[in-house]
Amino acid sequence: MAMKLHTLDELTDRDIDPIGTPRRDTFEQRLADEIRAYRIGEAIKMARESQSMTQEELGKKMGVQRAQVCRIESGKSITFASMMRAFKALGVQVALDMKGVGSVIL
Repeated sequence: MAMKLHTLDELTDRDIDPIGTPRRDTFEQRLADEIRAYRIGEAIKMARESQSMTQEELGKKMGVQRAQVCRIESGKSITFASMMRAFKALGVQVALDMKGVGSVIL
């Protein structure tokens, strides 16, 4: 007997709700937010590693424990303030691109 295969969209429609429903919209927004946080964390990690710096060393420069740096780099505990502290400790200039408003160097 052949197993029926399903697309990700079919499974998401079945398990979350169809596109355009409030529950699906919330799910999609949360997923997009988590992906952005992950990408920011990866950028911090890449900047740290490019300087041959350990998480503990970055934590000392930021005034936090190594475990907090680990959470930031994984995108699990990232706030705008912690992101800015990490990039500042790494000496990385950050530009914020605001659609329709322009860019701001932070």
